[in-house]
Amino acid sequence: MSTASWTEDNTCPSARWHSENGAPPPDSLVVVNDWTTAEAACRMARAGTGLLWRGDFHNARQLLRAMGRRVERKVSLGDDPAEAFRRYRASRRRRAEVLGKLLVLLEDDYSLALRRAPDVRRACTEAYGAARGRTVVALTELLGVLGAAQWREKGVYVPALGDRIHPHYGVFSPVRGEYIDLVAAAPLPARTETAFDLGTGTGVLAAVLARRGCTRITATDKSSRALTCARANLDRLGLSSVAVQGPALFPDGEADLVVCNPPWLPGAPTSTLESGVYDENSSMLYTFLSGLRAHLRPGGEGWLILSDLPEHLGLRPHDELLDRITTAGLHITAQLTTRPTHHRAHHPTSPLHHARTRETTSLYRLGPR
Repeated sequence: MSTASWTEDNTCPSARWHSENGAPPPDSLVVVNDWTTAEAACRMARAGTGLLWRGDFHNARQLLRAMGRRVERKVSLGDDPAEAFRRYRASRRRRAEVLGKLLVLLEDDYSLALRRAPDVRRACTEAYGAARGRTVVALTELLGVLGAAQWREKGVYVPALGDRIHPHYGVFSPVRGEYIDLVAAAPLPARTETAFDLGTGTGVLAAVLARRGCTRITATDKSSRALTCARANLDRLGLSSVAVQGPALFPDGEADLVVCNPPWLPGAPTSTLESGVYDENSSMLYTFLSGLRAHLRPGGEGWLILSDLPEHLGLRPHDELLDRITTAGLHITAQLTTRPTHHRAHHPTSPLHHARTRETTSLYRLGPR
């Protein structure tokens, strides 16, 4: 267990250190408060010093926003979309590193002993489990925990289900509804007694398949948080017959339909939540393709739901996906496409706007060659 130590009121207290993205504790920690300026905070944070906030909670959020404005860098796009994307990622990573140095102390029961602080105990328990002593976390992470708790309580309405899905902390939320609509609309194979939903996340696609009449569904995920989240959503929807398993991608046996919606962007995730967006070396995508034939029943098919944004960003050659499908002994029997409707697709100030305007999301129906 890592610890963070600091000097305060002529004492040298310490507490557990927790970081969801695996960041180590700062080498040094100083106490800051309402009198600390954003300029001074950025200077210390850039030098690697952790800033333990002991002032008003709302002022801490204001300081975080002010620090963000100072470290924000305009990304020059140039003519190479892949290089522009790498610069954009590097800029976001540097920004996160600096802002992640503003820290808060959670007490033994996850409470915040700060003026005007909200009650964060329930949100922290949902995200981290039972408290295990005083803990130092980044304010940016705590704000993410609070935001996730609100999404978990409110849920995301899914028209294809006529109901809400409730994402848990660290599990990618189904806010991009176009991939769900594709699964809801694609023609089912002639026989669909059994189905696998690989990388189920919140369980939303398993729920759609169950509502479409698949009688025996197995949903898998490598994340324990995702497995807990999927089980809770499926139970609440009255779909407790769906089996939820992990951490292997493929369950044992064969199925009439195998569905996979892997992370769409090749790259290393920098946080738990980013693992729903970035697939390092496209490992999940290629594991699905290479293992699909062995898990299909006669007459069965696989559904791959994927965006072509990596091709438009220059992160994956345009012919690589088709080559991988062919090498796996598969062929595309049909392809359904749609355009993204999420807000980033129509945000002209985004450095990736040009690529996003050309993005399509496809459901590839795959069968053995």
